[in-house]
Amino acid sequence: MPKVSVIIPVYNVEKYLRECLDSVINQTLADIEIIVVDDGSPDNCPQICDEYALKDNRIKVIHKENGGYGSAMNVGLDNATGDYIGILEPDDFVKNTMFEDLYSLADKNNLDMVKSDFYYYTTSNKSARQAGLIKKKNENKVLSAKDDIFMLKLPPSIWSAIYKRSFLNKNNIRFLETAGASFQDTSFAFKTLATAKRLMFTSKPYVYYRQDNENSSIHSKDKVYNICYEWEEITKYINKRPKIKEVVNQVKLSTQFNAYKWNLVRIDECYKDEFIEKYQQTFQEYVDNNEIQNDFYIKASKNELQILLNDKKAYRKFIDEVTRKHQEKNKRRKLFSIRINSSRISIVLFGKQIWEIAV
Repeated sequence: MPKVSVIIPVYNVEKYLRECLDSVINQTLADIEIIVVDDGSPDNCPQICDEYALKDNRIKVIHKENGGYGSAMNVGLDNATGDYIGILEPDDFVKNTMFEDLYSLADKNNLDMVKSDFYYYTTSNKSARQAGLIKKKNENKVLSAKDDIFMLKLPPSIWSAIYKRSFLNKNNIRFLETAGASFQDTSFAFKTLATAKRLMFTSKPYVYYRQDNENSSIHSKDKVYNICYEWEEITKYINKRPKIKEVVNQVKLSTQFNAYKWNLVRIDECYKDEFIEKYQQTFQEYVDNNEIQNDFYIKASKNELQILLNDKKAYRKFIDEVTRKHQEKNKRRKLFSIRINSSRISIVLFGKQIWEIAV
């Protein structure tokens, strides 16, 4: 049994795939298997995958008809034999010590999962800015969601972690097989963080998460609702597990509320009114079922919820203003910004990090 199975779902990324595969085959942890799932890619990815498989017998290539990210990941999980599961996006790349370091932590502490920090990477100027999302108080400790419920609000970043395969199988944690490659990591990330009884964080960054892959933009109507499908899946999952729901439900609801708001800001104008209708119906149902409690408002605005429930037109005006401010902020951030998070302060000039300090 290999120590780690690294699953790489591949679709339409020939520009970046070699860099990704090179970073995996050169890992200092040699005892890995590399499962490359070609999801019916229309470019030269299938040929590149087969080329690398001939060079390295640890690589197993699976060619399949296109079924979307979730389908490709589930095929990878079905074929994995490693003690732990790693995930790598085919347009990203990793430090060569990633899987040795994370496996060492996981094996030593008998962890369900171990999660690291990562870099935001820009291809055009080859700049890497550390995300800095791991709280110092949580680092290198064995935790569960009840120790810090707000860990559930971390960006999904499922590729910055490894997961014990038996933990995933025991809890039936899989990917939702919706079309395309939008948000399919959302429910997987929430389920793992909510369910893990032995979880560890490290602030060391390993993954270079590419920000400027021109093929990653989403504008089709089918994908507008993928975020809803993911949160509906999370709801079903915790509803079947009352002990987990008791701990995580208020953070789940507030995170879902803010995720729908974020989606509204980014989707095309022609879909916004229709999405607000869905948004309102969903949260009216939660209110009617007496699910929303005071803890919900720690991370979600009570005023915004009331506007959404009582006046859809007013909420649309509110979202339009939020969208305008968001666009202006993005323009400013491209020129100059000071970024502060739980572990570091950094200064970014013209998109490149020029200074940082841990806090």
